[in-house]
Amino acid sequence: MASAAEQLAANLNFAALGKATELKKRLWFTLSVLVIYRLGTYIPIPGIDPAILEDIFQQNAGGILGMFNMLAGGALGRMTIFALNIMPYISASIIIQLLTTVSPHLEQLKKEGEAGRKKINQYTRYGTVLLATFQAYGIAVGVEGMTGSAGSAVIEPGMFFRFSTVVTLVGGTIFLMWLGEQITARGVGNGISLIIFAGIVAELPRAIASTLELGRTGALSAFFIIFLMIMVVSVIMFIVFMERAQRRIVVQYPKRQVGAKMFGGESSHLPLKLNTAGVIPPIFASSILLLPLTLAGFSAGQGPEWLSTLAGWLGRGQPAFVLLYMSGIIFFCFFYTAVVFNPGDTADNLKKYGGFVPGIRPGKNTAEYLDYVLTRLTCVGAAYLAAVCLLPEILISQYAIPFYFGGTSLLIVVTVTMDTVGQIHSHLLAHQYEGLIKKAKLRGRR
Repeated sequence: MASAAEQLAANLNFAALGKATELKKRLWFTLSVLVIYRLGTYIPIPGIDPAILEDIFQQNAGGILGMFNMLAGGALGRMTIFALNIMPYISASIIIQLLTTVSPHLEQLKKEGEAGRKKINQYTRYGTVLLATFQAYGIAVGVEGMTGSAGSAVIEPGMFFRFSTVVTLVGGTIFLMWLGEQITARGVGNGISLIIFAGIVAELPRAIASTLELGRTGALSAFFIIFLMIMVVSVIMFIVFMERAQRRIVVQYPKRQVGAKMFGGESSHLPLKLNTAGVIPPIFASSILLLPLTLAGFSAGQGPEWLSTLAGWLGRGQPAFVLLYMSGIIFFCFFYTAVVFNPGDTADNLKKYGGFVPGIRPGKNTAEYLDYVLTRLTCVGAAYLAAVCLLPEILISQYAIPFYFGGTSLLIVVTVTMDTVGQIHSHLLAHQYEGLIKKAKLRGRR
């Protein structure tokens, strides 16, 4: 039977939304911040020739630039102040999470609660600035070396252009990081994810238009476009099903006597998601594999011969690319899951509060059982991520389908949508419970 909370969530309607004044303020604030973000993706960096840059970018759109441009909502292709988007912050967060497994200091901070979390967030911000500085300088040097049929993409190359580009891009990333934190605190939550989500969704109409244009020119048949749309809907449904899938491990708490009364004896469950790693594995794997292809494109055939050969082997749709991409997704699935979920700590916490898994001894045996279950779940989750990401990759390589129909973009859009809907339901539930409490107090006064 559904719990009372689930039944209440199922009965949420627009009338309840209309009464939730606080939630409406949060929704409008979130929308306003996302509009500011989208406006910033059209403010160009000083000293760039946009026409030449667009021509050069079209030639290298199949590499890592195409993927990063998709995650940046088109800001990288236009080389705007938000060209780096929020990716340095995400990279810094992942690095800090990895370091917590090897650094005793960070591991201790992680266990200190709110104070430790604030300190880790501060380290993440410092790492964001450092990564953004290196990436911004690399972009500045890379753009200076870009030349198209009409000349250089930079009007006046030099140290001043590099300095101004680094300051602009780092400032844009810090501003986006601040906007994301504001959405999390004063909006509907998931600020960083919503910024990436807004960038992808905003570019979807252009991706659909380019696909229809391929159909108009005869590059794609009408039957294939219909098949593509059906496939996209099917993939979205499959992602929703798999992202909601979880293994619930029963946890029993013993009874205890306090005076003449008995307390405890309840049974709960420990939910383990099928895909604990989220969208991190596809992003990492594709970034590593597409790097040689992008470097070869920048060199315009003037680089070392081994780089061109490697880029040919790792071209989109090539057997080596598909095999290594699948292997990378599987590896990062297991690696990142091991980072974000520690069976030993979970078993210790259960033992600390008197909980145990029926039939399993507390402590070490429980940790081994959780690790066994999580390993099997991760195998299924890795296969699911590989299937979702490889099918669109083949279509992108064979039929020039836009990145926005790829597995990574669909994963981000679907998961962020599900999380945001969950946040809105939580706010509505809190509002309805507050209303019930107020009514109960009024009746009590009577």
